[in-house]
Amino acid sequence: RGGWTKEEDQRLIAYIKTHGEGCWRSLPKAAGLLRCGKSCRLRWINYLRPDLKRGNFTDEEDELIINLHSFFGNKWSLIAGRLPGRTDNEIKNYWH
Repeated sequence: RGGWTKEEDQRLIAYIKTHGEGCWRSLPKAAGLLRCGKSCRLRWINYLRPDLKRGNFTDEEDELIINLHSFFGNKWSLIAGRLPGRTDNEIKNYWH
């Protein structure tokens, strides 16, 4: 389908604000989107969440990632759970 449009983003945001995340498989049809559930989930998690942090990692985050990686290894979702606003994919890419 290509890139997401502003209208699609607004539909997804509005639907999740009203109904919550719920079942990602049924969300696209209910929200009036011609996307698959996985695409909607990834768009929300990686780009549209209101609590998402953008920009460079702080020195404190950097140190925390190093410490957590020594404890958990490459379990990026566990590490991301301890860094509010950061995604597992973002942390993994930063590490590599």
